[in-house]
Amino acid sequence: MKRFYGFVIKEFYHIFRDVRTMVILFGIPIIQLLLFGTVITNEIKDARIAILDQSKDEATREITQKILSSGYFRLDQNLESTAEVEGIFRKGHVKEVIVFGQNFGEKLVREGRADVQIIADASDPNIGKLLSGYTAGIINDYITKDMKPVTMPMQIDTEVRMFYNESLKSVYMFVPGIMAMILMLISAMMTSISITREKELGTMEILLVSPLRPTQIILGKVTPYLFLSIINAIVIVLIGHLVFLVPIKGSVIFLMAETILFILMALCLGILISTAAKTQMTAMFISMIALMLPTMLLSGFIFPIENMPKALQVLSSIMPPRWFIIIIKNIMLKGTGILYVWKETLIIAGMATLFTTIAVKKFKTRLE
Repeated sequence: MKRFYGFVIKEFYHIFRDVRTMVILFGIPIIQLLLFGTVITNEIKDARIAILDQSKDEATREITQKILSSGYFRLDQNLESTAEVEGIFRKGHVKEVIVFGQNFGEKLVREGRADVQIIADASDPNIGKLLSGYTAGIINDYITKDMKPVTMPMQIDTEVRMFYNESLKSVYMFVPGIMAMILMLISAMMTSISITREKELGTMEILLVSPLRPTQIILGKVTPYLFLSIINAIVIVLIGHLVFLVPIKGSVIFLMAETILFILMALCLGILISTAAKTQMTAMFISMIALMLPTMLLSGFIFPIENMPKALQVLSSIMPPRWFIIIIKNIMLKGTGILYVWKETLIIAGMATLFTTIAVKKFKTRLE
């Protein structure tokens, strides 16, 4: 029995001395708990809205103040006409526009009824429903609690309209997100495993002494996965469009160009991972843990970035899928062009350049 206890104690010592095991046992659960606990929420916080006040009377000012003081909304812009509504939605910052009808306060006092229109960006249907529901609730609360006592009953008719996804289909949100996640994981993981397989088997040195240059070896490894990932992307888009009826309002050529740029960035990231990993298992572990969870939680795929703590919002800005999802939604659902997604395009291109530069430098240093 003493031998058994000694053996168990020895195993404890081995575990405590292995930093990687300790990280897996204690670090990853803590990180996952903190991420899920702070990211997963159905609350709305500081959502950007625009207001078109065609009345500009005391009642509309009081309702506007009540909406902004709730903590759920933040005023981004005051509009002057309905012609500005679609343009501000295309820019992607504003999630909702509130339109007060003409003579709002006068109609409310004289007729006991006034109208307000709530227009939400439903490219993310869950956020669209939440925003319109919160806004309608605040407006109704104004009637029951804040209005001065009057003889006749009063009512504000709220008309809700959803831009880009009038039927509130959740697939409009999931197709771009799944496309980003699949391309990110497959491209990065397959590339990293392909190169680490050569290192693990000891055949990378044979390739390096061949007439091929290191850059040509990397390109040779990456090129097949580039074409296969492009086929994957085409299949995803076709299934989304033909089976789930997700529209493609923008240019198909522009959509594919942005997709190829994202795939190239993911392949470059895979090369970078391969320089840090000695085995296929390590490369797969890094790809799965470091890419899949952040892509799902911090890219805006499922949970709105605006609701996250500031630290996670900053962290999400270095997640490539966040920018690609914005691009895909703009092209497919809003029909926009490069003028609306040039910043996101430059970010992805910059990441691809950075990953390639670091990976090639480390690749040469380790293997030449």
